[in-house]
Amino acid sequence: MEFMPLYLSAKLATIATIVLIMISAPLAYFLVFLKWPGKSFVEALISLPIALPPTVIGFYLLYIMGPRGCGGAVWEKIFGGSLLFTFTGIVIATVIYSLPFAMQPIKAAFEKLDVRLRENAYVLGLSPVATFFRVIVPNSINGITAGAILVFLHSMGAFGVILMVGGSVTGETRVASIAIYEAVETMDYKTAWMLSLAFLPISYFFLLVVNKLTRN
Repeated sequence: MEFMPLYLSAKLATIATIVLIMISAPLAYFLVFLKWPGKSFVEALISLPIALPPTVIGFYLLYIMGPRGCGGAVWEKIFGGSLLFTFTGIVIATVIYSLPFAMQPIKAAFEKLDVRLRENAYVLGLSPVATFFRVIVPNSINGITAGAILVFLHSMGAFGVILMVGGSVTGETRVASIAIYEAVETMDYKTAWMLSLAFLPISYFFLLVVNKLTRN
């Protein structure tokens, strides 16, 4: 069995998870603790990938990241190459597609925090930034970890968006989910079985951890 698709899936999921946690935690802070006009519209926009089919999101990203799209044109001008059908392209697509799956657990964890924790931090002279890193994040670590695990699993199994944006370039964008699909199409059921079985223990273990964290 070729292990490159599994390696690419794990690499993609790891990078996407790190990027998403770095984006989602500050964004959740702005959505939970600050009042500003248009917040509900931003929350709905972030949650849109949950409601839309992956192929629809992939189609829009395909256009935006293509040579005629604003994102693709800027990227090509700066880096001199196409964003489509590259590993960087599927990382960007995965981050956009998986954003709500990172946001929801972190936002829920922030909402459960005792208001007195922040109030005491401000009374002691901590700035909002210091309060975020020294009070909010440490007291929300379970929610942040649960969000990271859910994003990792979601990114590992991503298919439609990656297929639209990255295609199936061996060693570049041919992740495990695409390799399984292609193996079934060519009736290579042995490879499909082996790749599919590799997902079971990983997913089951991480879901057990998420359940433990959410109960705590």
